[in-house]
Amino acid sequence: MIFSVHIADVGVRAVRTVLRERPRPGEFPGLRYAETTLTGAIAAGPPKVRPGQAALLASWDDDAALDRFLAEAPLARRLAGGWHVRLRPLRFSGSWGPMPVDIEPGAVGDEEEDGPVAVITLGRLRLRRALPFLRANSRAAGRAAADPSMTASLALARPPRFVGTFSLWQSTSAMQHYAYGSAQPEHKDAITDHQAKPFHHEAGFLRCRPYDAQGALEGREPVSAAAVSPCIS
Repeated sequence: MIFSVHIADVGVRAVRTVLRERPRPGEFPGLRYAETTLTGAIAAGPPKVRPGQAALLASWDDDAALDRFLAEAPLARRLAGGWHVRLRPLRFSGSWGPMPVDIEPGAVGDEEEDGPVAVITLGRLRLRRALPFLRANSRAAGRAAADPSMTASLALARPPRFVGTFSLWQSTSAMQHYAYGSAQPEHKDAITDHQAKPFHHEAGFLRCRPYDAQGALEGREPVSAAAVSPCIS
């Protein structure tokens, strides 16, 4: 099982088309799950939507299934001018019913390699908890945006309920320092608030190792940038 994240500036008019063209399992051989979303900047304060940019999150049986999608699907052609990354799952917590996650036995040991790591969060928002969620998320997002170890990030949303994030870090240790370090409590506080009174009907948190990327995001290829950047802890 592998994951892919695709991000592209498709134009304001085409974003709705991308949302409508969300692929579904059965339409493409080897596709297990897919979500098309709007995107925004991860930063302190209210979400900053990026007009004209769209994203696709997907899970696949293997690289061959993703290759077929990229070669044949109209949606893949719409997103072809952007950036996409292939990800091998390392760890999953929480639950996400539409997407069963299979972690290969050897993948867990791969966490010992302290190289670039991607984190995907998935949430199905409780609308009555939207404002508390946005407040807690704003504090944690502001701290993440200021962290030099995070080399790429996106807020993801498909109204009215789907919310998520994608972030790429120089190393597992740098990501853990942000998420759990005692000197930076914003992320831990958001977790505590969620545990006390959940923001979401369902939420999943996925950690992955990027192993291939193509294209550019904001003028650079962030996996390569993460691999060559000095790790800061």
